[in-house]
Amino acid sequence: MDSTKSKLEQTNTNKLIGIIGGSGLEDPKLLHNVEDVVVQTPFGEHSPIKKGEINGIAVAILSRHGYNHEYMPTTVPYKANLFALKELNVKAIVATSACGSLKEEIAPNTISFPTQFIDRTTKRDQSFSEKGNVIHESMADPFDKKLREILENKAKELKFEYSSETTIVTVEGPRFSTRAESELFRSWNCDLINMTTVPEVCLAKEMKIPYQVINLVTDYDCWRKDEEAVTFEMILEIMKENATRVKKLIVESLSEIDKGFS
Repeated sequence: MDSTKSKLEQTNTNKLIGIIGGSGLEDPKLLHNVEDVVVQTPFGEHSPIKKGEINGIAVAILSRHGYNHEYMPTTVPYKANLFALKELNVKAIVATSACGSLKEEIAPNTISFPTQFIDRTTKRDQSFSEKGNVIHESMADPFDKKLREILENKAKELKFEYSSETTIVTVEGPRFSTRAESELFRSWNCDLINMTTVPEVCLAKEMKIPYQVINLVTDYDCWRKDEEAVTFEMILEIMKENATRVKKLIVESLSEIDKGFS
């Protein structure tokens, strides 16, 4: 325990940028001075974390679902993950997540920067609140505007197709929506649907860590009756094809994020 604390104290001398989701950024060609990090948390084991440098900027990369996708959306250790990143002195978090589109104009193979969420999960602990220490955190604006603007400006510079000011609905999973559910979310004017943004963004907000998710649109969920409904294999294929763009967006935004957050 003492040796773990000593390592954490050394890590905390510099602030890092947190990256959740991986997106291939663990690539040894990109990540230098790399080390696997294990943080003791009150919430059990966290997802795998690698600490290192990308273009000289200190980062901590957390693979949300594990290296072998061992955590399904409900069982991701969200509280341990956010606690560990806080202990590593992360100053901002950029997350990546696959999502479905609920709007015709938000096409697959594009990216989106949501500003709002609607929570339809049922089994997840969304707060670090404890008996005698209840946290009533404002969620009026759950995502960080400054971080989002940096990412949007870089996407524009790179000429990537993207949407912003979107609302994402997070469902429990791991199953996909019924057509009735998909149409219900469309009637609520939701733009996107995924399985991991809640409670990740809520916990980051409680920890006072600026957080923004980059959603990679992989499909039209199942509301389009004239085409095949989404499958996990479909999502993996599109994620694989488009991971390079998300990776480029994050890598080229790191310098601005590093400057913008102290």
